[in-house]
Amino acid sequence: MSCTSIRSAAALSLLIISLASIAKGADEHPNVVFIAIDDQNDWVGCLNGHPQAQTPHIDRLAARGTLLTNAHCQSPLCNPSRTSLMTGLRPSTTGIYALTPWFRNLDEWKDVIALPQYFSQHGYRTYCGGKIYHGENARRSHGEEFDEFGPPAGVGAKPPHKLVETPQPHPLVDWGVFDHRDEDKGDWQIASWAVETIEKDIPQPFFLAAGFFLPHVPCYATQKWFDLYPEDSLLLPPVRRDDRDDTPRFSWYLHWKLPEPRLKFLEEANQWKNLVRSYLACTSFVDSQVGRILDAVERRGLTENTVIVLWSDHGWHLGEKLITGKNTLWDRGTRVPLIFAGPGVASGARCSQPAELLDIYPTLVELCGLSPKDGLEGHSLVPQLVHANAPRPWPAITTHNQNNHGIRTDRWRYIHYADGSEELYDMRSDPHEWENLAANPAYAKVIAELRHLLPEVNAHAAPGSAHRVLLYDNGQPNWEGEDIAPDDPVPEL
Repeated sequence: MSCTSIRSAAALSLLIISLASIAKGADEHPNVVFIAIDDQNDWVGCLNGHPQAQTPHIDRLAARGTLLTNAHCQSPLCNPSRTSLMTGLRPSTTGIYALTPWFRNLDEWKDVIALPQYFSQHGYRTYCGGKIYHGENARRSHGEEFDEFGPPAGVGAKPPHKLVETPQPHPLVDWGVFDHRDEDKGDWQIASWAVETIEKDIPQPFFLAAGFFLPHVPCYATQKWFDLYPEDSLLLPPVRRDDRDDTPRFSWYLHWKLPEPRLKFLEEANQWKNLVRSYLACTSFVDSQVGRILDAVERRGLTENTVIVLWSDHGWHLGEKLITGKNTLWDRGTRVPLIFAGPGVASGARCSQPAELLDIYPTLVELCGLSPKDGLEGHSLVPQLVHANAPRPWPAITTHNQNNHGIRTDRWRYIHYADGSEELYDMRSDPHEWENLAANPAYAKVIAELRHLLPEVNAHAAPGSAHRVLLYDNGQPNWEGEDIAPDDPVPEL
């Protein structure tokens, strides 16, 4: 999309927003049920990221609402992604790229009015159970982030010992089936709390956030969930052995040394199918817990007066690009489920325009008839929730560490790394991102236009940044405090 087209589409988008607001009525204040799923990529039925994925409850939510089929995270890592969504600010603005710091510990951002706080200021009672922010900082805030807290996020039942020994041992990097009760899983407890809270005679309007832990590792599931995905008919994700040959060396630096293993280990240890089954089984389990919450909303008679939004904080690789885990700027690492349903949202609609998690904050503000919030860097999706084909003038931008950005439009995936190296993929003809077109002079004009969409602000890593930090200063890449030499071999390959 050219810059001229973007400006023209922006004017039309603003007009649609105004019309949608008038039609909905500014005095309505529906409830909000805010459902987060950790590390959930597009392997859900309605997105067809994996053809065997079974998620009937997420699918029924999409069927009665609008599914954003081209939605992407702001960062492929929990803390920066969730901080961005909840504050309405890009990682490149705050400098929060890693698993720490908590943004309230930074003088510049400690007084930011986060999403639930803004709803609280407008008369909502706010509730939080499970993982919404990364870590337990919000829970320690003495009611400043939410009015009431339910149970924290957690794995729940675990085997006495790890089931899989990986090259870089980590207690969370594990997967497989073992005998336990679904009721003893942390996510079952989160859903139970959400159901009990919804079914109480709580004040309205309310904002209830429920954050599920799975399919984040460890991916443990009971046999009945594994039985949904028989091993002899299981489809592995498509990969190419030469997939990284045309990607810049810098692309490896974003996931240089991580506890999530490479594809090489999965194949040598005969664990690839086990991991894929485990991930799909956990996805289906979480889907069942989403269904419990949706059923509670229906039983309480709140369907017509409740906006439900379901999202994940980032994607996850299961062998694609020769890796597992997150921390990448390709679609597998950035594409996420994003569904809105409820008053003001078209039913059974699918929007293929690029969307960002950053857009959730302004979208909920508008859908719920609240006064606009100044300073947000996302853009309301109401035009697309009213008419799925409404033009979307902004791309989706994902950032991982300073000055590494992925730009996603309706057609292109463009990646710019801190050292200036680039990737370009035509997502219409090459959805697996197998052919990097960046060096092809025929696409020079496309790349030039996409470069103009890169964030103008590229804050340095915030004070206190730690865990999965990549720095690039004076031409020297540095991973977790150690310089990377030009001839250092890629770890574990």
